[in-house]
Order: sequence, then structure tokens, then C-alpha cells
Amino acid sequence: MSSEPIESLFAQLRPDTPGEWALSLSVPADAGHRDELRADGNPEASELAPTWASFFEHIGADGFADLNRRADNLERQIRDNGVTYNVYADASNGLERPWSLDLFPKLIGPQDWAQIEAGVLQRTRLLNAMMADLYGERELLKHALLPAALVQGHPGYLRSMQGVRPPGDTWLHIVGFDLAQGPDGRWWVVGQRTQAPSGLGYLLENRIAIGRQFPKAFAGMRVQRLAASYRALMDGIKRMAPEGENARIALLTPGPYNETYFEHAYLARYLGLTLVEGSDLTVRDQRLFLKTLSGLEPVHALIKRLDDEWLDPLELRSDSRLGVPGLLQVLRAGNLLLANAPGSAPLESSALLGFLPAISRHLLGEELSLPSLDTWWCGEDAALREVLPLLKDSVIKPTYPRSGLDTVMGQSLGERELDEWSGRMARHPENYTVQSWLPLSQTPTWSGERLMPRSAMLRVFALADGPLSWRVLPGGMVRLAPRGQLIAAMQRGGSSADCWVLTDGPVDHTSLLQSAPSTLSLAQQKRPVTSRAAENLFWLGRYTERAENSVRLAQIVLNHMGGEEPNSRALMAWLSNMARENALVLPDVPTATLSARVFARSLIAALSPAAGDALAAQSFSVGFNLRALKAAAAQVRERLSQEHWNLIERTEASFARDCAALSTDAEYATAEAIAALQNASELLAAITGSQTDRMVRDDGWRLLSMGRHIERLITLARALSLALEHGCVHDQAGFEAVVALFDSTITFHAQYQQRRDMVALIDLLVMDRDNPRSLAWVVHTLRSRLAKLSHSATPQDAVLARGLPNPDTWVLTDLSNWQRNADGQRAWSDLAALLDGCEIAAVDLSDEITRLHFSHADQSNQSLGA
Repeated sequence: MSSEPIESLFAQLRPDTPGEWALSLSVPADAGHRDELRADGNPEASELAPTWASFFEHIGADGFADLNRRADNLERQIRDNGVTYNVYADASNGLERPWSLDLFPKLIGPQDWAQIEAGVLQRTRLLNAMMADLYGERELLKHALLPAALVQGHPGYLRSMQGVRPPGDTWLHIVGFDLAQGPDGRWWVVGQRTQAPSGLGYLLENRIAIGRQFPKAFAGMRVQRLAASYRALMDGIKRMAPEGENARIALLTPGPYNETYFEHAYLARYLGLTLVEGSDLTVRDQRLFLKTLSGLEPVHALIKRLDDEWLDPLELRSDSRLGVPGLLQVLRAGNLLLANAPGSAPLESSALLGFLPAISRHLLGEELSLPSLDTWWCGEDAALREVLPLLKDSVIKPTYPRSGLDTVMGQSLGERELDEWSGRMARHPENYTVQSWLPLSQTPTWSGERLMPRSAMLRVFALADGPLSWRVLPGGMVRLAPRGQLIAAMQRGGSSADCWVLTDGPVDHTSLLQSAPSTLSLAQQKRPVTSRAAENLFWLGRYTERAENSVRLAQIVLNHMGGEEPNSRALMAWLSNMARENALVLPDVPTATLSARVFARSLIAALSPAAGDALAAQSFSVGFNLRALKAAAAQVRERLSQEHWNLIERTEASFARDCAALSTDAEYATAEAIAALQNASELLAAITGSQTDRMVRDDGWRLLSMGRHIERLITLARALSLALEHGCVHDQAGFEAVVALFDSTITFHAQYQQRRDMVALIDLLVMDRDNPRSLAWVVHTLRSRLAKLSHSATPQDAVLARGLPNPDTWVLTDLSNWQRNADGQRAWSDLAALLDGCEIAAVDLSDEITRLHFSHADQSNQSLGA
């Protein structure tokens, strides 16, 4: 962005006050829409609304020239924090984009908020009472206050929940309401989300990001804080959970390919919860357990971030693995608090809104203080006849989920299309709900040059803070429609804004970071390492090491094959074999001994082929390892620092770009490939630094470290074994190549100067306890990690350590002895046996760790239903 247009306008207009400057840079709201920037919402007003006048006064005149810099800082902060929204996320394509956040917040004054708060609390009580009735006495159906087709005919109505009474009689712990403000300033309810409403994590990130851009305005305008509401939610769940204050609470996510996975991880970290997927949980004796390294640990409360139909494959969607088999059984037994309780999908149907006024009078004895937009369910003949002539000025919505229907704006339809929709609705009226169209209030946004109005929707949240008690989070997630569009939806290219609720009273300064647990409960506060997280951390370590090894090997191969010095046949054979075994080239590529040029070109082509390239499906080279590294990290993103995750993303992306830009000229391509590998090597060094120095030394980190060292032991033992087999250690170039693959060149020459004999090689690469690339150091480290893991995991880890070779028994003189074989070549039989033993032991250790800690194959606990 450039600030020149702002400076140019300012030079021309010379406004006296920040308010005049704001008006001079603003574009009025569209006709028929409320203009939030201007007094009384009037687009023709010559004065600012009081809230916006205050905002710009706090920014000051100098602040306007600084808006583009703040916008750039905001964009950089969102990118650096890795805030993403996966648009129709796909595991193969990774369709994610940075979260789109506007620079200006939406401002809501105390009077407007008081109206919203009262109305939302009333509606939350009403929806909770409806849940109790629909799965209890069903008075609403008996008195025909609600059509049976909208309840028992709804695919989300769960008969298996009939007669269930949730803890504290609270069915709904988190409810989201989508609100819109009309041209006259009145607030209307457009929809409600009760199964797993999204936004609680994103609005936190929005608040932190925008608060940093306008700290003076945030403090001076008395913006109400959010933390107290989140704390009240957690305290309320603990009070109602079966175990009370000692309850273990987890947050259930569908996984990293869900559209809003970022906020799942963000929210879990903020609230101090364990982020779990369905595979992390299991049911035993009608109780829910978390699979951890130390066995099964009970879970007493679960905040779910997936819709009800995916919760339990035994009773709901049998084709899904997202949920937990037997979860509803645990719920019916009263051994779990599930927020929100399953079965609320019918409450989300737009068709329900038209029936709520009468239901409120029946259940609460109250009129709704916050109205819904006029809504007609077309399953009623009278409603269908009334609404068909109104389609042009209405919104057509699906009544039931998974109907294949999208929301359609009547204004976007021509006469012929309106007739077609009328015909569809007449044939299947129950599938359609029609809602009156409301011109959305337009809030000012920053375009880089001007204040541009954009239509806005506000999602606010009611959070349970105790049995049958709720509070409204003083803020919300604002969705902005793209300029010129009528629907504010993130999936349709919309963006978001922060929401500042202004207060006349005291500002709550509660922070979730202030309270420290007592000394006695510190052990209970430690985050458990789930088996899934442990497995992904283990493979994160393996793929980090594998990526480093493949990068180093590819560098060595290309440097030798593109160098000026002639290479021995033994070296070429060793490099060919190593490259093939480490999947740097395809199996059918001729060896380097036949054609070094062809071999090098094949290796370069396979480094990181584009997704559409036919070679990509066959290639498992450096690019594949970096993608696998990123995939493993994505599964445990909540355990990684933002810097660590950014490094992993940047390494994979930059290497793919470098490879895509390689020259078609073989001579230049080799030099460019070596440069790309060097860049990747430097970034990988930063990743390993983050893993080594910036992660807590818990059992998850120990497994990550063990994954790295198992991979290192397998690779280096095999590399040295092949080097002996091919005899390349007997010439200078081959000797140096082996030392380079062990990443020990500088250490070797500093310690042994120009010696190039096997005793020195074995001493440094096999025996040296101070060299982190020697086999003895790696084995010793693995034994140490297993010993520490055994304190919190299983005693069998100590047994696993005894399966590793013992470096204390290794003798340099024995390993250095050699004999002539039948071909007259020197053979180090003791060393070869040791290398084979190290490789086999590392593979066996990997298998045993998987059996003990990841699959729990030895668990003898009774399964569900026992």
C-alpha cells in the first residue's frame, strides 16, 4: 500500500480535525443501508457518529497518514501468526488462505449492547428450554407450537438422546447468534448456531491484532475485555462436570483439514485444554478415556468442535472416523459433560425462527425482546401462498442440512429464475424456508486510500457460567461482505473485523494468564501427551532428520558429479546406491557409474516435482520429505511455537519455489539445485534449533528426539556399511564424502588433520561420545531418552533400551581389524556386524515404540458395552 493518495487528499482538503479528515476520506453507505460512520446512520449526514468521532480523536490527525503502515503491520502479524482459514479444505491441495481481517473495528455503544445482551440471554434460555422439552415431555409438539416435520423429521434430531438429562440441566454451553442491524438501527436475529458454533478463537485473534494497532483508542474508549467470559465458561463447565473442579476437559476437533482448525488449536492453547481428535479417545465401561503415553486417562468434559452427526460412528454416521465409538453411551450414563449436548441441530434450521415468538410465550411467559427477521417455513400451505409473491425481496434458504441447496438472494434472480424457484418450492415445500431481506448496516473499512462502507453481520456468543446460567461475551466476530455483494460469508470471499463493545461502567481486566495454580495441583495441570500427538511428534522428528539427511546427500551427489575432479568407480557406486536407497532417484534410473550426467539430471528432476507432474506420484525425494515434515507438524500445531511452524512452512514453500524455477539447461540447473539445497539446509538447521532449544522437555519432546535419533542411526549405520561394501573409504574423495555425510568434516580435520585412515574414521564416526553424529553418541542418547521416558510412560521402555547395542562394549582395536575376503578386498567383519546390529535395533525400537505408545496394542481393558 502507498500513503501518497492520503497525503495528496490531505494537502488538498486541509481538514482541521480528525473527524473532518475521516469524513473527507469516506464514501457514504449504499442507498437504503445504515451508515455506521455517520450521525444517526444517515449516509447524507455531515457529522460523524459519536463512537466514531471518539475513535478518530484518539487516533489523531497524524494517525491517518499512518493507516497504511498499520494495515501492513496487521497483514504481517496475521501472516506471522499463521492465522488461516481453510477454504473448502482439501488434504491433497491444502486450500488454505491467510485470515482476512480489516483494520477498523466495528463499534457498538452501551445502549445498543444492552439491547443485544438482554435479547441474547433471553433467547439462550428459550433454546435450552426447547432442548429439554424436545428430548423430554415434547409439549411443543403436543400443543402444535412446532411442526413435527421440523423436529422428528429433521435429520439432526437424535432419538438416542430422548430422556437424557445433561449435567446441570444445561444443554447448551456455547450458542452463537447471527445478528444484523437494519436501516432504522434495530437489531435482528438472522440465525443461530448451537451444535459447534465457530468464531470464539478467531475473535480472540482479531481482538489482539487490532488492539495492538490502536492501543490508545482501545484504552481510552473503555472497550470491554473478553477474558472474564472465557474464564466463566471454563469455571461453569468444571462446576457441572461429573468430577467437579478436578474435571479433565478436552477440546474435540475434526483435525487439521477442517476449515477452522486454526481456531481449534488457538482456543485449546488459550484455555489450557488438551486438543484431541476422535482417535485420541476411547470408551471403556461407559466412561471416556484419553489415550496417552502413560496409558488411558479419564476425560470428564468435552468441548466439541464438530457437528453432532460425526460424534459417534456406532449410533450416527458409521462412515466417519471423526468421532468416538460409544460416546453417546457415555453421555447417557451420566459420565460426561459434552458441550454442547448432541441433538440441537433442529434449532439451527432457519425455519424455526418463525415459531419462536409463540414458543417463548409458552415456555418463558415472555415476548421476545430481540426479534427475528420475518421467516416462513414453506411446509405450511398458508406460509407458502403468502411468501411466493415476495420472493424477489426475500432470501431463500434450505430447511434441512445436506439438502444440496444454497442460500439464494431473490434480488439476484430474473423473472424466469423466480418462476423456476416457485415451481421447486411448490413441489417440495418442506425443503424451503424464506426469510425477508434486510439491507445490512454498513461499517467503515480501510481500502488503502479511503474509508469504504461494507455490509456487516455480527455473531455474538452466549456462554454458560453455571447450571442454567449464561453470560454474553462482550464482543463478537464481524463478517464483512465483499464490496457490492449481499451475503457476508467467509466461504464466499468475505473478511472479518474486530468488535469493540463500549461500556459506561468499569472495564473488566481479568486475564487467563494471571492466576497460577497452587503448588499441590501443578502436577495435575501438566498437559498430557496424547498417543496421537506423541506419534506425530515422533514422526516429526523422523522426517526432520530424514529431510536433513536427504538434503545433505543430494548436495554431496551433485557436488561430486558436477565437479572437475574425476571420481572413482567405488565412490560413484556408493553415491548411486545411497541415492537410490534414500529415494532421491527412481529405481529405474541408470547408476552414476554408467552415466553421471543422466543420474544427476534424474536426481534434480525428482527433488520436488509440481503436484500435477507425473513424476510427483513416484517421487519420494527432498520435497516429499519436507511435505511430510509439514504434515506431521500440522497435526501437533498447538504444541509448536509460531516461529517453529513458520519455519516449517517457509522451508517447504521456498524449496518448492526454488525447484519450480530451476533452469532447463542442465549446466545451470545443477548449480541452481545446489543453491536450493543449501537454502533448505540452512532453514532445516533453524527448525532443528527450535526443536532442540525451544520446546519443553516433556515426553512428547523426548519422542520427537527419539524419532530423530532412530532415523539418524538407521541412515548413518547403513551409509557406513555401504561405504565399506563398495570400498569408497579407501580413496580421498570417497573418504571425504563419507565424513561429509556424517556432517563431521570440520570436526574430523580439526581432530585428525590430514589423516585418512580407518582407525581415525571409526574413532570419530562410531566411537566418539562427543560427536553428535557418531553412532555411539546416538545410541547413548536414545538410551537416555528411553530412561527418562520410563518415569512417566511404561516400565517396558527400560526393556527397550536393553535391545540397543551397548557402546560401552565397543573396542576400537576390534572394530579396526580387517581381513582379506575371497576377492582379495579388505573386510571389517566386526564393524560390519556392529553396523548391521545398529540398523536392525533402530528399526525394532521404532516398531516397539509404536506398539507400546501409539497403538496401545497391549491394552487389555474391556471395551465399550462391557
